[in-house]
Amino acid sequence: MSEQPKPKVTCYSEGEGKLMQQSQAVRGRLLRPLLTALAHLRVTPDQLTLLSLAAGLAFCPVFLWGPKLAAFGLLLAHVLLDGLDGPLARHLQRASNRGSFADTTADQVVVTFSTVTLIHAGHAGAWPGGLYIFFYCSVVIFAMVRSALAIPYAWLVRPRFMVYAWMPIEVYLWPGSLDGLLWAVTLLLAVKMLTGFMRIRRQL
Repeated sequence: MSEQPKPKVTCYSEGEGKLMQQSQAVRGRLLRPLLTALAHLRVTPDQLTLLSLAAGLAFCPVFLWGPKLAAFGLLLAHVLLDGLDGPLARHLQRASNRGSFADTTADQVVVTFSTVTLIHAGHAGAWPGGLYIFFYCSVVIFAMVRSALAIPYAWLVRPRFMVYAWMPIEVYLWPGSLDGLLWAVTLLLAVKMLTGFMRIRRQL
């Protein structure tokens, strides 16, 4: 008797999943030369995930003790590498729940450490920064649980790219503005965490 394929478990909402399916073919065509080159060099999706994680974590000490511009360059490298591991996995026909879980975990590690770094440097308050980390991680965990239970979120808020993009504004143009953004996105994340908890509890 053949083994049944495992259901796809992701941290994406139902709407995001549909959009991703529609965009995967387009991204695959656009990135095909790069993905082919990476495959020829025997680069694996897991290696890209680790490189993405390393770049995101390197942002922290460089931001605190090095040139800020270099730190933001590392954060940009994290984002770009994070956008390549999934397409490479599909290009190599290796997409799996394990890879998705590792990628999601790496993303949340960078969210956590980069926000703690901003708090330590005085660019984010302890309360808005700490609550942002808590609710963001909780929503991602609940999203994966709901996906595994076949009751995915209808929609989700993913503010990490917004926060990353606002960091240079906080540092160079508008010091003290980041807290307002963190409070706003944390409120939305708190709502999604509460609704996610209630839906999972009803399902169990």
